[in-house]
This record gives sequence, C-alpha cells and structure tokens, in this order.
Amino acid sequence: MKRLVLASGNKDKIKELRETLEPLGIKLLSTYDYPELEEVVEDQETLEGNALKKARYTARHTNLPSVSDDTGLEVDALDGAPGVYSARYAGKEATYRDNLQKLLNELESVPEENRTARFRTVVAFVDGDQEKTFEGVCEGTILTEPKGEGGFGYDPVFRPQNHKQTFAELSPEAKNKISHRGKAIEKFVKWLGAKK
Repeated sequence: MKRLVLASGNKDKIKELRETLEPLGIKLLSTYDYPELEEVVEDQETLEGNALKKARYTARHTNLPSVSDDTGLEVDALDGAPGVYSARYAGKEATYRDNLQKLLNELESVPEENRTARFRTVVAFVDGDQEKTFEGVCEGTILTEPKGEGGFGYDPVFRPQNHKQTFAELSPEAKNKISHRGKAIEKFVKWLGAKK
C-alpha cells in the first residue's frame, strides 16, 4: 500500500497522521484531494459505526484504502453521555464552547470524586472487503471549570489520570503521547507496519 486516504478535512489530524505514516513510505491523502466527496453524516449508534461509515464511503469513492476515526467523551455520572453525541451535545450547530458549557451545567452538583470520565477513539481502516478497527482510551476527571488555552472541544475540563494539567494545558506532544487518539493511531500504525 503506497497511498491512503484520511476521511477528514481536519488539518491537525492530517498533519499528525501524515508525520506518522511517512516513515512507512505511505503517502497520506485527505478529503482536500477529493473535493467532490460529500460530508458523511455521523448518525450511527456507536463510535465504531461512525468511523466505519466514513471510511467505507471514502474507500468506495476514491478506490483507495481509507482510514477514519470518531471520538467521544464518556462521563460516568451521566451514564456515559455525551458519548457518540460529543460533537453535537448542545445541538446540531453547537460550538465547542456550547458543548463544554452544557457538560459543566449537567455536572454542577456532582462532587469531584464522582466526575470520572474517559475519552474513547475508534480508528477504522477499510480496503475493499477488509475492515479493521483500533481503539484508544484515556481515563481522567472532569474539572469544575476550564483550564488552559490549547487543544479543542472538552480538553480544557478534562484532566487525564495521574496528571495535574488538563489536555488544554499540556503541549500537543505531551497530549499525543497519552491521548485516546494517539493510542488508537499507534495501534493502527503498528498493524500497518507489520503488514509491510
């Protein structure tokens, strides 16, 4: 496999995966290389379902192996919510700030020791009939107020286990080493490398 399409237009994701795949001699393309691709609606019940749906669509329309991911924040005090709805928790047109504020409002009366949560990412790879998924999880706690300027989404209120800083306070390099997404990508890249 010489080329792979990432079913995403997220520049940070593209850059991160491109740097990871280069040593394997794999050229990473993205939806920027295929402007005719439609945006896939993430309407599945699971992260795995959404990731596979996007990768299948992209593989079918580009005739190339494709990879995609979906991520959710699961808060124990909210029975696993927002989960698969993390990106649209406060509504379809919600901003990162709207989602974060809704989460803090929902957890207002929950004491810190009960604010356990995890970020979960599923990476899906589709190449013709071959489909494979890889999961990464990062356990942590939801703070009562945002801290830090980095990251995006729920990062300012998520403090990973055994760390004093939130994802938004950590450097991108430090975050990628322990993040759910970093773990899922690492498994995927290891598997790709073993196939070569």
